[in-house]
Amino acid sequence: MKISHIIGLIVIAIAVSIIISTAGDASRYVSFQEALEMEKKGDDSKVHVVGTLKRNEQGKIIGVHYEPTTDPNKLSFILVDENNYEQLVIASPPASMQDFYRSEKIVVEGRCKNGQFYASKILMKCPSKYEEKELKS
Repeated sequence: MKISHIIGLIVIAIAVSIIISTAGDASRYVSFQEALEMEKKGDDSKVHVVGTLKRNEQGKIIGVHYEPTTDPNKLSFILVDENNYEQLVIASPPASMQDFYRSEKIVVEGRCKNGQFYASKILMKCPSKYEEKELKS
């Protein structure tokens, strides 16, 4: 066997191992109802859920509980997914709570346990970061 064939086989083996390892970390986008169904079936896969923070009739955010003095590593909030299903989410607080409250959309990555969604990551989309500033004349 030629050395070029051996090197080719090694490169292919490395590529296959990279694909297999990244496929195991991949998660899909679901609704909270689908995530709860996955829990009932015993599926412990990580999923992404897109939603917005729950607001009252006046547009004020409600359902967020964060006590930095008593438990700085726990944040709970109600997220409304794209199917208007409300779910309690428990997570570690993001680096900037100010951005959290101003977020247009929030993506949580995690899994359901005992009927609650535990997020390992919170991704936020803030509209102010993407809008062009108006020039004043």
